[in-house]
Amino acid sequence: MDEHLDNARRLLADRQEIVIFSHRNPDGDAVGSSLGLQHYLKGQGHGCTVVLPSGYPEFLAFLPEVQSIVIYDDTPERAREIIDGASLFFLLDFNSFDRIDKLAEGLTDDPRPRIMIDHHLYPEDIANPAFCDPTASSTCELVYRFIRDLGHEDRVTKACSDSLYTGILTDTGGFRYSTSPALFRTTAALLDAGTDAYKIADHVWNNQSEKQLRLLGHCLANRMELIPDFRTGLIYLNKQDYEDFDIQRGDTEGIVNYILRMPQLMIAAFIHEQPTIVKLSLRSKGTMDVQSLAKEHFRGGGHRNAAGGASFAPLGTTINRFKRQLPKYAAEIEAAYLEFNNQ
Repeated sequence: MDEHLDNARRLLADRQEIVIFSHRNPDGDAVGSSLGLQHYLKGQGHGCTVVLPSGYPEFLAFLPEVQSIVIYDDTPERAREIIDGASLFFLLDFNSFDRIDKLAEGLTDDPRPRIMIDHHLYPEDIANPAFCDPTASSTCELVYRFIRDLGHEDRVTKACSDSLYTGILTDTGGFRYSTSPALFRTTAALLDAGTDAYKIADHVWNNQSEKQLRLLGHCLANRMELIPDFRTGLIYLNKQDYEDFDIQRGDTEGIVNYILRMPQLMIAAFIHEQPTIVKLSLRSKGTMDVQSLAKEHFRGGGHRNAAGGASFAPLGTTINRFKRQLPKYAAEIEAAYLEFNNQ
């Protein structure tokens, strides 16, 4: 890792024109890590722009300088112009080019240097140096570690810390998942840099519209199914639901987590119908590994307790396919439940 850090230090020794990429449908960690790193790099005298394939959820609109993000879907010519003028790229919160869609065009053979910071499993060889740690809570945690290891912990501004704290807060589900002593030391350092934890939490958790609350009620009352034999619950939404509730990006954020509020359940699935694909979001408790389920059966991946996948089959077929996989994991589910409850 020292070699990687020395390489990064060398690349950043002179002023660079930097583009930061993160994945399509960016979440709090993607946006927070990108903006946090941007604030740091600009503070070191670099030119820096965040370019994302698609827009970010509305609840992240409070983040400092979030309006400076260039969205490829909205202004592809502007995005290409910025990319063409870059001398260095950062790849944050993804580890394969298919996660940034059209933004990846031409990058495979591009000789310009790329630095990756990511916490997902199975990184592809698309950047050097690469700072990858799947045991980390979030890419935001790794961005802070990157800045600290460069010896610049004292250069983390409030704008930087607000962004990084937001990504940590959202990717850990409010410090419920993937926590560690190292994470809380990082969190303490961000608070020391000026972040107001209460205000960030209020922006993140208390920022729902009437429509979103009614959608949540609909999901819990009409679209939730429990499968108690396998300690699993699922919520589904079809195309008609998307039309009836005018569902936009970010409106379904966090709905899957409500299932795991039931103590007897270990797996939660949110299965929703998109125009050309059915997407799955999976969550779990304890040692129950939904990443393997997503990877083996739905061309997905992620983390042990939070993963996603997709299916080109119809919604009903996809739901039935998901249910058919559960008996294969029955022993693992029960073992995870017993361990989680110390039985």
